Amino acid sequence: MMFKKIQYTDLNARQKENYNFQKIAATLAEYGYSCMWLNDDWQGTDFIANHIDGVEFLKVQLKGRLTINKKYIGKDIHVAFRHEDDTYLYPHDELMSFVFRELPNTEKGESWVQNGGFSWPNPMPKKLQQELIKYKLV
Repeated sequence: MMFKKIQYTDLNARQKENYNFQKIAATLAEYGYSCMWLNDDWQGTDFIANHIDGVEFLKVQLKGRLTINKKYIGKDIHVAFRHEDDTYLYPHDELMSFVFRELPNTEKGESWVQNGGFSWPNPMPKKLQQELIKYKLV
């Protein structure tokens, strides 16, 4: 049998979500995590990442880009997204606090005030790019 790689851009939204989950789960496996996809968006999460230590687990929301949202506040949620070949995983509330402190117009903006969320396409502000480096999984 001959395998042919697919083009990510040819996938529909659901296929992209599945693809991104598989890529992120593979990256997290290198850090000792086993990932389980949740069909019902339990407590605002798309999947659970269980560490091999048997103690630590992460509730993870999968996104297409860096995102903060009011519905994730106080739920101990991590957000994972891929950009090009890089994977990022950040604690939502921690990064949200940084954003509001360093980019205060975000919290006052229409997207946050009226819609309850904000996300950044590329390029994103330089301060945010620099902060995001510490959440990059290598």
